[in-house]
Amino acid sequence: MNRPLLLKLLAIIVLTLLILIPLGLIRDTVQDRQQHRQEAIASIAASYAGGQTITGPVLVVPYKIKIDEVAQDAEGKKIFRSRNENRQYLFFPKDLQMQGELLPNERYRGLHKVHVYELQSSFNGRIDYQLPPAAQLAAEQITLSHPYLAIGISDVRGLLGAPLLKIGGQALPLEQGAGGLGKGMHVALPQPGLAESGSLDVSLAMTVAGTESLAITPVGDSNRFELSSSWPHPQFGGSFLPRTRSVSEQGFRAVWEVSSLASNAQRQLRSGDDKTGVEGLDIQLAEPVNIYSQADRATKYGLLFVLLTFVGFFIFEMIKQLPIHPIQYLLVGLGLAIFFLILVSLSEHIAFWMAYLAASAACISLLTFYLSQVLRSVARGLGFGAMLTLLYGTLYGLLISEDNALMLGSLMLFVILAVIMIVTRKIDWYQTAAPNKPEIA
Repeated sequence: MNRPLLLKLLAIIVLTLLILIPLGLIRDTVQDRQQHRQEAIASIAASYAGGQTITGPVLVVPYKIKIDEVAQDAEGKKIFRSRNENRQYLFFPKDLQMQGELLPNERYRGLHKVHVYELQSSFNGRIDYQLPPAAQLAAEQITLSHPYLAIGISDVRGLLGAPLLKIGGQALPLEQGAGGLGKGMHVALPQPGLAESGSLDVSLAMTVAGTESLAITPVGDSNRFELSSSWPHPQFGGSFLPRTRSVSEQGFRAVWEVSSLASNAQRQLRSGDDKTGVEGLDIQLAEPVNIYSQADRATKYGLLFVLLTFVGFFIFEMIKQLPIHPIQYLLVGLGLAIFFLILVSLSEHIAFWMAYLAASAACISLLTFYLSQVLRSVARGLGFGAMLTLLYGTLYGLLISEDNALMLGSLMLFVILAVIMIVTRKIDWYQTAAPNKPEIA
């Protein structure tokens, strides 16, 4: 084996592994900046209002039930005792409708932009209820407490102005706390209270502020929620997607129609499950481009960039017999790695595509100038510059086409392999790898 060739291959392998160090540090920086953004979101939510979850309205009838128990004392004798346990009847809307407009806005913590909103909404519904007969209540030793209508709001600091709640057309004063629904507000029903059965026509108008996400719980037997906004990049999630939706640069409009037959929300609320885990629909004010996730994905291709460039250098050495020093390999590799750091720093101030264009133009210009001297030809330097331009362009295509990234990446590797095979098809690798024979005088 030709010793210089072997040493050069080993040097290239070692240099490629060394480049992993700055690439890893740059990726750690990207993740650190992403963590700073999450802290900025938490900071805004702490002083403004967090992501909101709206549940209700729900009719709550608290009651106490007397439970007789049989126990044993230390001597094994039976002891009869009674205890009172607090429980509640929950009655949900027969039909619940909501019309709302989501008004987006922005808040800043340092360099980080956080999306907030105000929801201007109106809820309308009819709650039918049927209490147990008085004889049954007496037989089961149940004592009813004063009923109230509850509306759950996960962060009541987001309530703006004075919500207006009407029952049967009569406006009633709201109080803090939602009882069995957790945080929120409630209204005590006027005396003398509820009849054994009946219905309540409920309307609620309120404005709620929040940060980035909004969730609504479909508590009715039949639910129809209609939401519009000027935000052009909504992300619909939760347990239910909109039945119809339209999204454009001017904003979005979405309509949900959910039946209690398709939702576990009523059962979860009745069983007292964690209120944050109740099924509902969810809307996120998503970023059209998350610069940190895009930059993190880009760094994953960093090693491929370096490896392809080094392979190009090595093939050039074999074809042109023009030696390139390992230090020159290293400097070019560092030039490729620094691109990702420039990309992250610029994208925090300008649009991602502009940051990508500026960072790639700067690195390609620097490397083209340097390689023109290393390869002793401006034309050769421009050739490698064109190759780098193609690589950066391909990478950008992979970043913006997440759904097609695997297909594009596979095609890119196939094309690169095909080019290498075509360029090196006439190289006699046995002769290249053979040891140099001494000349015979």
